[in-house]
Amino acid sequence: MTLTVDADGKAVWRGRELRCAIGRGGIARTKAEGDGATPAGRFPLRRVLYRADRIGAPRTALPRAAIAPTDGWCDAPADARYNRAVSHPYKARAERLWRADGCYDLLAVIGFNDDPVVAGAGSAIFLHVARPDFAPTEGCVALALGDLREVLAGWQPEGRMVIG
Repeated sequence: MTLTVDADGKAVWRGRELRCAIGRGGIARTKAEGDGATPAGRFPLRRVLYRADRIGAPRTALPRAAIAPTDGWCDAPADARYNRAVSHPYKARAERLWRADGCYDLLAVIGFNDDPVVAGAGSAIFLHVARPDFAPTEGCVALALGDLREVLAGWQPEGRMVIG
């Protein structure tokens, strides 16, 4: 089972084409922190996070957890928790997962640069909710909320995202 994503803003899930957004830097074979590129490759989805104050718990076979206002993701390459979940306030630079724009109301953590983590090779790469205009992401893949719910509901732990 795969979700295939291309550089033209198309994803294919179970034979159906879905509109998606990718990084402002396109799809790159070599990823670096802050380049805005979506990493090319074949990746698992690790777990699902969601804002329980905005949406109900999603159906999925993946591990899932509600996020809290203090949840973040470290994007400081020199920090020991780089590309890992952290709690705010945090001593190093870390993205906030609790966002006003709704993009992280539902997200899946893509298994990129996490086994092992390589400092500076890219962090916080998620499959998340797209903006209404499908504007480019900072390196993630984004789908409409309904499409994201459908993908996660049908996802099996052995599934893979194929990007590029």
